[in-house]
Amino acid sequence: MTSATLDWLGCATFRLILGKLVVFLDAYIDRVDGAAGPGMSANDVDHADWILIGHSHFDHLWGAERIARRTGATIVGSYETLRVMEAQGVPLSQLMAVSGGERIELAEDVSVTVYPSLHSCVWSHQQFPEADAVCVGDLHVSYQEQMRRLGDLVQWLQTLGPEVHRHLQASFQGARGDGQALVYLLESPDGSLLYQDTSGYWSGILDGLRPDVAILAAAGRGNIDGEPVQGTLAQFVGQQVALLAPQRAVLCHHDDWLPGFSRPIDTTPIRDELHWVAPATTLVTMPYTSAYRVFENLSGR
Repeated sequence: MTSATLDWLGCATFRLILGKLVVFLDAYIDRVDGAAGPGMSANDVDHADWILIGHSHFDHLWGAERIARRTGATIVGSYETLRVMEAQGVPLSQLMAVSGGERIELAEDVSVTVYPSLHSCVWSHQQFPEADAVCVGDLHVSYQEQMRRLGDLVQWLQTLGPEVHRHLQASFQGARGDGQALVYLLESPDGSLLYQDTSGYWSGILDGLRPDVAILAAAGRGNIDGEPVQGTLAQFVGQQVALLAPQRAVLCHHDDWLPGFSRPIDTTPIRDELHWVAPATTLVTMPYTSAYRVFENLSGR
């Protein structure tokens, strides 16, 4: 499996190919008309064995139902993710509910362990901040107030133009929140890979996992142990990389996947931050569908 490849399909969606095994990490491939994307749709996917879903928001889950129905792939995700997928016509035999602590065999020599995680503090902003923008405050905000602000954000998204409005309507599947964010640690003979699709984490859970490669979200206001990061997105990513100590860090969610809300993140501040706090980690940014050899030339641990 030394030829294992990783395709970024935009936002936080990846296709990992390990020999004959095809694993999708999230499933959001279709885009707003005119937005940058991988040049394909979920309808174009004709081979998948597993789909690992980080959380239930449309920009991570929409498309999984079509890929699963077309390929017979098994969807792994939260109970809310699976509720939505069953409502979308995916057979129960292709749904595997997890909440953290489960270890799943994906193939004879490939497994994935699930860990509970946190969503970014999307309630704290409208458009995503730049990687070097300093964000402070918003500490100890009650859940009720977070939900009120999130409701205001959802209403604001409807004002971003007819293309975005049509996209939001098409992708709406009735998810009741994020359904609990999850992270996945995949282990194979050639290396281990941690996958995270939103900028939040429990420090006590990630500390000591030590994946060879970590896919980390770089968008929005980071969430550390239930509170918004006091500082920049670059500092948030740096703290997470320092905890995990991977040989490589691959960024995701940093493209302009929903114009007017998202923005193309300049990753230079993140690269500069890692130079100081995690110099042994190589930062990887990749174009769409680049078939990156994710485990090539890893050093021994």
